Amino acid sequence: MALQLQLRTVSGLRGRADRIAKAAFRGLSFYTRVLENCEDEARFDETFRWPVASNIDGNEILEIQVFNYSKVFTNRLIGTFRMVLQKVVEEGHVEVMDTLIDDNNSAIQTSISIEIRYQALDGTVGTWNDKEFLETPSVHSEGDSRYPLETDSLLSGHRQSTDGSVGKSNQQSTERSFRSRGKEKTKEHKAGKGVFSAMKLGKARPTKDDHRKQDEPAVLEAEDLDRKVMRLGGGLDPDTISLASVTAVTTNVSNKRSKPDIKMEPSAGRPMDYQISITVIEARQLVGLNMDPVVCVEVGEEKKYTSMKESTNCPYYNEYFVFDFHVPPDVMFDKIIKLSVIHSKNLLRSGTLVGSFKMDVGTVYTQPEHQFYHKWAILSDPEDLTAGLKGYLKCDIAVVGKGDNIKTPHKANETEEDDIEGNLLLPDGVPPERQWARFYIKIYRAEGLPRMNTSIMANVKKALIGENKDLVDPYVQVAFAGQKGKTSVQKSSYEPLWNEQIIFTEMFPPLCKRIKIQIRDSDKVNDVAIGTHFIDLRKISNEGDKGYLPTFGPAWVNMYGSTRNYTLMDEHQELNEGLGEGVSFRARLLMSLAVEILDTSNPEINSSTEVQVEQTTPVADNCTGKMEEFFLFGAFLEATMIDRKIGDKPINFEVTIGNYGNQIDGMTKPVLRRKKEGGDGDEEESELLHNSSEDEADEDGEMVSVSSSQPMKPLVTDRNYFHLPYFEKKPCIYIKSWWQDQRRRLYNANIMDKIADKLEEGLNDVQEMIKTEKPHPERRLRGVLEELSSGCLRFVTLADKDQHHSSRTRLDRERLKSCMRELENMGQQATTLRSQVKKNTMKDKLKQVQNFLQKLRFLADEPQHTIPDIFVWMMSNNKRIAYARVPSKDILYSIVDEEMGKDCAKVKTVFLKLPGKRGFGPAGWTVQAKMEIYLWLGLNKQRKDFLSGLPCGFEEKKTTRGQNLPSFPPISLLYTKKQVFQLRAHMYQARSLFAADSSGLSDPFARVFFTSQSQCTEVLNETLCPTWDQLLVFDNVELYGEAHEMRDDPPIIVIEIYDQDTVGKADFMGRTFAKPVVKMSDEQYCPPRFPPQLEYYQIYRGNSTAGDLLAAFELLQIGSGGKSDLPPIDGPTDIDRGPILPVPLGIRPVLSKYRVEILFWGLRDLKRVNLAQVDRPRVDIECAGKGVQSALIQNYKKNPNFSTLVKWFEVDLPENELLHPPLNIRVVDCRAFGRYTLVGSHTVSSLRKFIYRPPDKKAQHWNMTGEIIVNMEPEVPIKKMETMVKLEANSDAVVKVDVSEEEKEKKKKKKKGGGGGGGEEIEEEEPDESMLDWWSKYFASIETMKEQLRQQEAAAAEAEEKEEMEIADGFKGQAKNKEKSKTPKDDKKKKQQSAPELPEKKNKQKIDELKVFNKELETEFDNFEDWLHTFNLLRGKIGDNDDNATEEERIVGRFKGSMCVYKVPLPDDITKEAGYDPTFGMFQGIPSNDPINVLVRVYIVRATDLHPADINGKADPYIAIKLGKTDIKDKENYISKQLNPVFGKSFDIEATFPMESMLTVAVYDWDLVGTDDLIGETKIDLENRYYSKHRATCGVSQTYSIHGYNIWRDPMKPSQILSKLCKEGKVDGPHFGPGGRVKVANRVYTGPTEIEDENGQKKQTDEHLALTVLRHWEDVPRAGCKLVPEHVETRPLLNPDKPGIEQGRLEMWVDMFPMDMPAPGPAIDISPRKPKKYELRVIVWNTDEVILEDDDYFTGEKSSDIFVRGWLKGQQEDKQDTDVHYHSLTGEGNFNWRYIFPFDYLMAEEKIVISKKESMFSWDETEYKIPARLTLQVWDADHFSADDFLGAIELDLNRFPRGAKTSKQCSLEMVTNEAELPMVSIFKQKRVKGWWPFVARDENDELEITGKVEAELHLLTAEEAEKSPAGLARNEPDPLEKPNRPDTSFIWFLNPLKSIKYLICTRYKWLIIKIVLALLLLIMVALFLYSMPGYMVKKLLGA
Repeated sequence: MALQLQLRTVSGLRGRADRIAKAAFRGLSFYTRVLENCEDEARFDETFRWPVASNIDGNEILEIQVFNYSKVFTNRLIGTFRMVLQKVVEEGHVEVMDTLIDDNNSAIQTSISIEIRYQALDGTVGTWNDKEFLETPSVHSEGDSRYPLETDSLLSGHRQSTDGSVGKSNQQSTERSFRSRGKEKTKEHKAGKGVFSAMKLGKARPTKDDHRKQDEPAVLEAEDLDRKVMRLGGGLDPDTISLASVTAVTTNVSNKRSKPDIKMEPSAGRPMDYQISITVIEARQLVGLNMDPVVCVEVGEEKKYTSMKESTNCPYYNEYFVFDFHVPPDVMFDKIIKLSVIHSKNLLRSGTLVGSFKMDVGTVYTQPEHQFYHKWAILSDPEDLTAGLKGYLKCDIAVVGKGDNIKTPHKANETEEDDIEGNLLLPDGVPPERQWARFYIKIYRAEGLPRMNTSIMANVKKALIGENKDLVDPYVQVAFAGQKGKTSVQKSSYEPLWNEQIIFTEMFPPLCKRIKIQIRDSDKVNDVAIGTHFIDLRKISNEGDKGYLPTFGPAWVNMYGSTRNYTLMDEHQELNEGLGEGVSFRARLLMSLAVEILDTSNPEINSSTEVQVEQTTPVADNCTGKMEEFFLFGAFLEATMIDRKIGDKPINFEVTIGNYGNQIDGMTKPVLRRKKEGGDGDEEESELLHNSSEDEADEDGEMVSVSSSQPMKPLVTDRNYFHLPYFEKKPCIYIKSWWQDQRRRLYNANIMDKIADKLEEGLNDVQEMIKTEKPHPERRLRGVLEELSSGCLRFVTLADKDQHHSSRTRLDRERLKSCMRELENMGQQATTLRSQVKKNTMKDKLKQVQNFLQKLRFLADEPQHTIPDIFVWMMSNNKRIAYARVPSKDILYSIVDEEMGKDCAKVKTVFLKLPGKRGFGPAGWTVQAKMEIYLWLGLNKQRKDFLSGLPCGFEEKKTTRGQNLPSFPPISLLYTKKQVFQLRAHMYQARSLFAADSSGLSDPFARVFFTSQSQCTEVLNETLCPTWDQLLVFDNVELYGEAHEMRDDPPIIVIEIYDQDTVGKADFMGRTFAKPVVKMSDEQYCPPRFPPQLEYYQIYRGNSTAGDLLAAFELLQIGSGGKSDLPPIDGPTDIDRGPILPVPLGIRPVLSKYRVEILFWGLRDLKRVNLAQVDRPRVDIECAGKGVQSALIQNYKKNPNFSTLVKWFEVDLPENELLHPPLNIRVVDCRAFGRYTLVGSHTVSSLRKFIYRPPDKKAQHWNMTGEIIVNMEPEVPIKKMETMVKLEANSDAVVKVDVSEEEKEKKKKKKKGGGGGGGEEIEEEEPDESMLDWWSKYFASIETMKEQLRQQEAAAAEAEEKEEMEIADGFKGQAKNKEKSKTPKDDKKKKQQSAPELPEKKNKQKIDELKVFNKELETEFDNFEDWLHTFNLLRGKIGDNDDNATEEERIVGRFKGSMCVYKVPLPDDITKEAGYDPTFGMFQGIPSNDPINVLVRVYIVRATDLHPADINGKADPYIAIKLGKTDIKDKENYISKQLNPVFGKSFDIEATFPMESMLTVAVYDWDLVGTDDLIGETKIDLENRYYSKHRATCGVSQTYSIHGYNIWRDPMKPSQILSKLCKEGKVDGPHFGPGGRVKVANRVYTGPTEIEDENGQKKQTDEHLALTVLRHWEDVPRAGCKLVPEHVETRPLLNPDKPGIEQGRLEMWVDMFPMDMPAPGPAIDISPRKPKKYELRVIVWNTDEVILEDDDYFTGEKSSDIFVRGWLKGQQEDKQDTDVHYHSLTGEGNFNWRYIFPFDYLMAEEKIVISKKESMFSWDETEYKIPARLTLQVWDADHFSADDFLGAIELDLNRFPRGAKTSKQCSLEMVTNEAELPMVSIFKQKRVKGWWPFVARDENDELEITGKVEAELHLLTAEEAEKSPAGLARNEPDPLEKPNRPDTSFIWFLNPLKSIKYLICTRYKWLIIKIVLALLLLIMVALFLYSMPGYMVKKLLGA
């Protein structure tokens, strides 16, 4: 279905110019080529074709515009022609000659002549008249008669072309191939070839409409672009030219082949290491009275518990749990994390569940940083749906896989964390109010099940009784959110019917992503899975405002798993469990899913969350679509590279779709037969099938499927591989199958997939361009975006016409709507982005486009399956050996191009692999077979076209039955056309190969396969970077098919790299693919296509990359003249390598002379080689065949440094830096008798960073003239907010410290605003200098760091907003932001001018700060490799299973040195510089490498988040330090049961560099019994730090002071350091001048010049000035670099047993002082602050309005016996009670009772420190830090039963609401509405008195007030408390008076009458009445009995 336009001529043009025309229809435009210098007539003669998906409407418009083309300016429009297509639609063919109109719609004299054809959408091919395409003039458009029109040969493939139908389809295909060629003709130019070409098979898989010619590079280079523009007439500024219009023409439209996928190994199903760490911090608002909560943490099957906290509703735990797993990712991410709070659990009883929360691991893993940090989980009770929430639990959850490192975010202010609602533990986009919902999963029926039982018994039965039973008893099990439900078992049925629904009740939206549906076979012994399917809820729902609830089906789900033949021990059983890629169809299941949100207020609701199973109504048969007959055709064009293990037996291939085509183990009772016979099938269905096959019977005959090729014996290709002799005869298969017709789903997915493929390819291009530094990658990105937006719009138009047939499910409709919305939206965003792409915004935009790609891939994945996937199996001896799986949508046919599968009717290269686990590891990397296979799948009635994509030139061979039926499929194809070629493979070199030998090197050779031939390069020994420089020539390569097709689409070449072993077979090292550049015999061998350029091809080994191959390939047709016509091979004359041909001249790189200078410094940490120690090592350097050896180290133990520092060699290297060969470093140990052993080697793969480029002459003098004055103001206090420190916004600080006191006060002032200080502030005392210590400085610095991170986040957010608001201005803003982060210093200057806005700050003294790095120091300073580099030496082969082998294990030592590469000769001015020492070459001014003694001082501040080492989830950490022979274990100072220990220690060690230069700081866990365990360690290379220009020996502090907490630590004063630096860097200075000025080079710094000593005397000094220069040393021209500031670094702790997973972090720093200098002062004291002792006195005066619990026994009045209990949080056992106020009738109680709570308090952290033994068995006391919270509770005392809890209040001593003045003013607000109320801190106020409310929760879970208490809190320090002691209760000293209580207790004693009246009247009234009545009754009965005998006698006697 298409609209086709032939643009013939435009006449009546004026003047002489270059003309170009543009035709547009439905938003897709085509440009013609540019006609140069044409006068009045422009003869275009070009044909354009628009494939149309929906019928063209009569009033749509076609528009043609004609331009004058300009290379420089925009094209000028001559005129436009618009045509309404009504006539075209009616007639199908129209010829038009008409005039153009100009901009004003008036006609001009220019006229245009066109012809339009339209082929409608009716499923069949319309009649094209023959004339149309046999005379297409466009083929000759450039007068190029390269392809004479071989009409006869084109049709010769179909000898029966007389028959109508075939003729038609054939004509159509021919027409298509012609047109595409015509289009190519218009662009026969060629771009300069890129180094990395389009044939990057591994990365880009272009779609079929994007097959570039192999000789086109993937990147359009700049000059090319201009040439194209010239030709295409974008004519605009090159930046805005749309590449889309370029690509519309340049992409090659050869439709015959699709690209193979290079990655071989299935990555799923491989176990990996995971660690889940969960910290349970605290719970709040737990529902229930006075409970003892415990938290249970459950991951999968493992459970861990916290300790129990007594009688509290808000327990504080802070306990850390770690779970380790080694499972495949799929299994991991489906595990459920469940947090539940349990009330009063103990050894005897399991406790009652308060509430729980669950979420799957996958949800956590998809969070940023794979973690939730300090978030509140909402607890709910699964047993009671109607209840609301049951409390909150605050926790951290992190999931770490191998190689992830988790950054702990900086902790914001505590206040933010109290905002529970704002920090819920939910992923973004999930509403906090989650509701309960029911998930209904309906299971209807299944079919196609495999047999799951041995058949012996069944066969016996069948023989005896004739009963034939199905050998499977299936049931379905559904698992979701940790619960499982299952249907009933259907005995013995391959086609079970269930019609049952399984109902789960779960919160919605659920935090569990997948539902697992499994068909299982019930068995007496154990049930096994038959097949598994996962439904991802994200794919079947949409959370947007126009979204929809999860819905699915009713639809069939296909299940795949192991092969269908039943064996008792199925080795692939895991595949049936859903792990790994299924290798065979198992069954399909009809099911649906619906979700209903529950209305929990409804009383009838069943409130249990148990899984229920109930019957459901069956669905109609046609609900899943109308049954259609599908036809699958396949042809095997080549089968090569067959593994030699199976090469000796005949081989055949079998293709299956579902169970159709499966001959050996398909069905005991095939579905197919059932349906054809219509026997026991559903009547209607079989009816339908009969019809569908009847009406085609005439042309199909009785078509029986042929699903496998004939067995054939393979022939030998070479030592490793065989091939099948499919020369001219290609076997075919065809299968008919019946499926519900749901193609629309696949079509939509295909359209999206194609957009995504195109996008991915474009992105790969862009990245390639950036990587190879090609010009203008941003242009390519713009083109990519334009293609994306047009693709998206195209989808919207195509999908819109979706027919509304009855079988569309709700999900189909909703998905379509949401996909259309998403894509429309994406199209618009792409258009907007396109206009924003500039050079500087490239990176961000690229990220956004990557997100588009992910979203497209996500949308394209269709959850409701339709046609099952196709499997191609290679069989040997009826055994299945290897397989390939082809998704059915990829080969599905459609009349609309975009909807067609990307491999439909294409030749696809497929690599067969081993099934299941066998495909893991090296076994899976060897190819089992490489196939060229052609597949076509479509409706049987559309099958006219099924051969259209095959290479032309064949005859069909059919079965006898189908001989004269034209559309009957062939069983083989006989090719009559064949072409002969010569392939030349130019194998130049490879780099970064895989180490395959134990030496850490390999002996590589390459094997090149092309069709059925293979050749090898020579073997190069002991290298990872072989330069083979070898040409391999393959002669007489025969290819079948038409010549022109070969040119556009040659077969691929496979290159495999092997390691040659002396014994055994070669080891596989990797594989890559390439496509050759093709030259036909009638083409010239000349530029631009020939000779081909060398390119890099990525080598893969399994799924991981394993190096690059630099090579070029050309395929030359051997014409009639034989080989003599081929271009000659001119190798370089100077090399004679015997039979080996070197790479010829035009192809090998151009070389020039370079000198490589090597700096040899020393070797470190060499391990033993073969158990012998390395004693006399030497380093050999080799690059491109040349090299140099270092001096020999005579005694490695004594001095591992080299005696000669610099050596050099000269070598010829390619001009193009990308082609530079790697440089190899090898260390050998020289043993006796001239023997050498290799110790280890290192490959420097890229020399780029070592290349020295002489500086530009012009640029040299910029800094030599004039002075630059840098004004450093005297110390102006910098407002805390404004301190800028350079920190990336995405790096989070690991700071778990609260704000120090001083900071708090500052903050307060800030809040109070700038006024001259309110009344209160002035009273606050200044922190005294003597009170400040190192920790004050540390906490202040941390505060600054947090402040900065916050500012950066805010700035980033602001920048984003800005950008969205106005694109243009947004960029300036961003640039500013960037500058800001780059130059913190200039910023400071600016900010200092703004500082005086804070007048009250002046009187506040500033605490000096240091720099807290939240990472290692080396990452901040580029590993201190400013001139000395460290190269890891590797040895040993890389392990085969990717998991375990880390590079770490292969490191056998390190080489320290450097290199410098430069072209010779160097410019003179460098060598003539003063002090140039020629022996050092480029390495001038290098220190001597003789041994040197150094004092190393290690400060350890603290550790955070340590991995627990003991069973109790804690650790007892201590520090161990090792340097050389010194080993310090600080074992006696271990810190008990702490995961965040503060060490605060320094250690001095004397060391000698270079022997002792690796410092190891480890944290061990102390154990009473047994050895101590290593928690984690970190290693620091001190030598690099010591010698670095960044001066990492001792950090430069912010200010210079000679006493106090900030004393200068370095033995050298700043001025001495400065003079030394100036001297070393040959910088002029320092010159100190008057008035506080210093001049260095051409910069003048100003600053203060006075200093105070400890006695307050002021002295003159230059040190401040010198320090100012040092802190800005990076600004000094030439010599400057950033100096390391005074700092604390944070280093991750790693444990070798758990590679790559962080075990905690250590904050520390190291100072180093050379011993030959004056000794440094004593170490700074950083010992941890001791907690301060306080005493809190609480006086409970009165209570009021306490609720009344009891009824009085005598008087019946409500009353309570009140007492008050209090304790300080955490010290529960020290609780204190008042006496009891008995019988309060009003709720008033009088106590006058004093509690006394002594406690230790850490001001800085706002925590109480308590030490107590955890249990009676504990060895030592554990120190706990807990928040300071006072709890007061009111109770009702009972004599005999337990006391009743009435209410409580908890006051955080740092911030609690001020008490109300009177009882009346005291309200519930004080608890619920804390945010608005003024808060006080007892530490500031010291004494507080007032009324506070007691609260408790009522039955409805609402907070209610249950009483009020008047209390007085008085805080004293321990000293004050000693001076003014006070007694407990009302005792001496300072006694309180007795309360005045009314004597209500004995009221009945005083007023007996009242009591009696009450007793009679009120309480026992009814009881008394009842007793009286009963007595009366009794008396009557008694009287009756008494008088009865007398009366009887009287009666009898008749008296």
